[in-house]
Amino acid sequence: MEIESTSQLTEWLDAGRSLCGVRLQDIDLRPVESRLLRLTQLRDLVVLGGQVSNELLVHLQVHGAVVFPGGPDTPVDVFRAHLYTGQELYAGLDGREGYAATVDSRAYNWGRDMRLAGDAYASLLKAIHDDSISDALDEWVAGRRIVGIMGGHAQPRGTGGYAAAARLGHTLASTGLVVATGGGPGAMEAANLGAVAPSPEVLDEALVRLRPVPTFVPDVRAWAQVAFEVLDSFGPRAWPEPGSAAPMVPSGRPADAVRSLGVPTWFYGHEPPNVFAQGIAKYFSNAVREDGLLARSNAGVLVMPGAAGTVQEIFQLATRLYYAGSNVTRPPLVLIGVDHWVDTLPVWPLLRAMGQGRGMADRLHLVDDPQDAVAIVSAC
Repeated sequence: MEIESTSQLTEWLDAGRSLCGVRLQDIDLRPVESRLLRLTQLRDLVVLGGQVSNELLVHLQVHGAVVFPGGPDTPVDVFRAHLYTGQELYAGLDGREGYAATVDSRAYNWGRDMRLAGDAYASLLKAIHDDSISDALDEWVAGRRIVGIMGGHAQPRGTGGYAAAARLGHTLASTGLVVATGGGPGAMEAANLGAVAPSPEVLDEALVRLRPVPTFVPDVRAWAQVAFEVLDSFGPRAWPEPGSAAPMVPSGRPADAVRSLGVPTWFYGHEPPNVFAQGIAKYFSNAVREDGLLARSNAGVLVMPGAAGTVQEIFQLATRLYYAGSNVTRPPLVLIGVDHWVDTLPVWPLLRAMGQGRGMADRLHLVDDPQDAVAIVSAC
């Protein structure tokens, strides 16, 4: 049993339940410290991070609990129980140092610090963080149909490709799907933007407002600030607080709607995360991030024109489809852009050849019109 908030722990204690075998993840235990100090049956209780006084720490350990403190010099909580938000990752953006002072930038620098290369403790902390994020991501997507949109990280704001990705994201979200991307700039940002935009008209206005700052180079602060301004213009919203359930989207949508997910990585630190994802599952390991994003895209994956990284993602998913057992539901893989995937990068002929006789041929699609891609995943 995992408990991930002080309120949840209070309810558990009020019900008189035993803490033996329970996992307390990233919780401030100070509000319930006096109650915990009265308990002596704590065998196999595991405390993962959070806020624990020295007195309570000793008490817990004496009575059989195991306590894992967070890393003292890490810029992020490695035991965190919930996904990030754009507001959290960009905290400090308005200060004198700009992006360099944000949680996102500091986490990247820590993760790539060569002084920590080969440090088993630092590697362990990164692995714990990424496992915690995976656990939080599983809870966030549970019961939802997720469609992944890949490719186009270099597509700047103000281009036709960016607008097309935004409208694709909006159309998919309007069918009830959660739009998941790699969480970065370009077409990824566009798709997340479209997913949370309350209407096509508001989306068109947002595209115009974003156009003056086409990329994050050379100024991440200007790029992110205009995005936050656009987000604010969407009207009242309930973005998630740490410890809360999945968020609600801007007004004009169903109160319980969740439409936009970003799954970026600090491995590509030169690409900051976009702020239009309601939940951001950011990883230190790019391999864990890529596999996790594809594995959770249970409604299918749509691939916009891209280059090496996009090709890698295509065949990573193709490998899953290729070896999937007959009792496994295979999500569709839809490549968008016939000329790109047949002539520029001839991925499509190889995919078709791989699919013959493997039970995956009917899950592979090549289209030019993004609306055809929407029809394919909506029908599954």
